[in-house]
Amino acid sequence: MNENEADHQHSSPIKTPKQLVVVVVLAFVVPIAAIVLITQLVTGVPHPSGDDAMVRARIAPVGTVEMAAATAPQGTMTGEQVFASTCKTCHEAGIAGAHKLGDKAAWAKVIAQGEKVTVAHAIAGIRAMPPRGGNPSLTDEEVQRGVAFMTAKAGANWKEAPVAAAPAVAAAGGDRSGQQVVEAVCSKCHANGTGGAPKVGDRTAWIERAKRGLEPVVQSALRGHAGMPARGGMAEISDVEIRRAVEFMMHSGTAAAAAPAAAPVVAAAAPAAAAPADGKKVFDGACAACHGAGIAGAPKFGDKAAWAPRIAQGSATLYQHALNGFQGKSGVMPPKGGSLNLSDAEVKAAVDTMVAAGR
Repeated sequence: MNENEADHQHSSPIKTPKQLVVVVVLAFVVPIAAIVLITQLVTGVPHPSGDDAMVRARIAPVGTVEMAAATAPQGTMTGEQVFASTCKTCHEAGIAGAHKLGDKAAWAKVIAQGEKVTVAHAIAGIRAMPPRGGNPSLTDEEVQRGVAFMTAKAGANWKEAPVAAAPAVAAAGGDRSGQQVVEAVCSKCHANGTGGAPKVGDRTAWIERAKRGLEPVVQSALRGHAGMPARGGMAEISDVEIRRAVEFMMHSGTAAAAAPAAAPVVAAAAPAAAAPADGKKVFDGACAACHGAGIAGAPKFGDKAAWAPRIAQGSATLYQHALNGFQGKSGVMPPKGGSLNLSDAEVKAAVDTMVAAGR
């Protein structure tokens, strides 16, 4: 063997820097790939295919966009509207010792204690009356207006707290809520019943219209009917605003179940799944006033004997009675227990809580 042959046998196959880089990279990648393959083989985890559910879950969007229902600005209800939506449940019939509207003798002692004390009792709750009449969404100002409205019927002259003007929005875009349309246009007649228009909050008048259904009432408002000009005399109001206004007024005088949810105004981001309603919290805020003491024939919370025949009717029937109201031999329950701000899911959760306690 000569010297050239010896050098050829002991020379490295790596001749250039590029070849050296490739060798170093492969020295890391190949062992790691081998370890991954061995791990999958041992654990039995399959390599995800293009239609694998795990892959789809990983690439799914983190949220969705849904249409949110229009709601009236909080704190803008008048005293009459607060009474119609919340206080009327007990104060119209005198349920649970509530002073009946217009009963001057009953209201005399309340008025004598002064506006400040009376409003404080209405906000915090007193005896069988829950805080804010069982409607936690009411602001302090709205509670004061409701108190001023009821005491005025018994001779007091307490002034209602002023309502802040609703923010101005463009009419052409159809962005106003039902309440804003009513305040800007419809209240000219519907606030005091001018020309036979059903007053906002007049339960009797609006229940008769609710029986006809939402669509016929909306169409009457669009085309005009019995002395009412088309679109309330305001041609620039959009169809969707007319619908929201009708829904708002219908809701003000009937059970929420009689009037569908308001038409959407804007799209808003919503979580993929809403948190379940807290039945016990709803019960404490809305149902305890009657079901806690068995007032007006309401089955008491935890009274198994009273709940047994009701539970036997089935959940679907109980839900319908709670949502739409029910009049039986033992008493009367208003729709949603009188708290029309509750969602259907919250009412059902409260029913489930009471049923569970009565089993």
